[in-house]
Amino acid sequence: MENKRTALYEEHVKLNGKIIDFHGWDMPLQYTRILEEHMAVRKNVGIFDVSHMGDIIVEGKEAAAFLDHMFPTKISAIKDGEAIYTAFLDHKGKIIDDTIVYRLSENKFFFVPNASMIDIIYNWALENKGKFDVEITNVSDDISCIAVQGPKSEEVIMELGLEFPEPFKFIEIKGKFNENKITGNKSVIVSGTGYTGERGVELLLSSTNAAEMWEKVLNLIKNKSGLPCGLGARDTLRMEKGMLLSGTDFSRDRNPYECSISFIVNNESDYIGKKAIENKGNELFRGFRLNGKLIPRAGSEVFMDGKKIGIITSGTLSPMLDTAIALGFVNRSCIKAGQDIEISIRGRMEKGTMGKPKIVP
Repeated sequence: MENKRTALYEEHVKLNGKIIDFHGWDMPLQYTRILEEHMAVRKNVGIFDVSHMGDIIVEGKEAAAFLDHMFPTKISAIKDGEAIYTAFLDHKGKIIDDTIVYRLSENKFFFVPNASMIDIIYNWALENKGKFDVEITNVSDDISCIAVQGPKSEEVIMELGLEFPEPFKFIEIKGKFNENKITGNKSVIVSGTGYTGERGVELLLSSTNAAEMWEKVLNLIKNKSGLPCGLGARDTLRMEKGMLLSGTDFSRDRNPYECSISFIVNNESDYIGKKAIENKGNELFRGFRLNGKLIPRAGSEVFMDGKKIGIITSGTLSPMLDTAIALGFVNRSCIKAGQDIEISIRGRMEKGTMGKPKIVP
């Protein structure tokens, strides 16, 4: 079976992007060097194709009640034009996938599953629809998403003639666009969201307009020392900020408390997995800064005073710190900010410190 490609695939080829297989998608790993792309986002601005992510609409008079049933977060409490980070739990209280839910109107919402989870999450929503009066539609193939991230992202968005929203708010801009299957209008959604830890937006629009928008943004960022960025920089950026990666840091084996996202649990409704997560688990997601540059990989073991206390799920070399960093899970009883630890990497014990998941402030 051939890999899927976003509407921007040819744009990546034009830019000599290094294309790799990412969960069945042909996506750019990098265009220049991952370090350069990473620092462009931290200091200036970067543009990413994140169109491989999904888009699923829930609408109907019981849409809010249905989503309160689906999530540990009280979705009915968010207002039109607001978005919220949350996660789908299974009946054991484990995270199936994390997501962002957007409220378009009183009875219409949409959410964004991770690329490898689109079909799983769509089917999960259908399976749990029950008697709720809602319609669930997968419009993932019709929508493209372009992320513009970094300190100069607002300048870029304003120069495009669009509005720049506050974090976790979004604006629908109507104009010379093809029909946006999310809104039903000829529009682009400008969302104050991202996966880099920097100020920025994500532009959700019809895939037929994606190449034109990509080229416009690309031309604007060139004058701001900006760069197109691939999956490599996206991964190093999210790791520095302690952001979870679905299928890597969790894979239906962790609950929100273990993943250090207990803030998403604020729902008094009878949501899926509610009873199960009363057991918060014995481990907690943490960040690690090593003293050297030898990178821990998934499966590397964490030690304190010669005793194994946890395991690494992600690791990289931090461009901001110029040292190796990692994310992983450790026994709650061993947690102390700034605690000295060692990580076993290819037979060597590398020293470092443990703290909250966000490693770079």
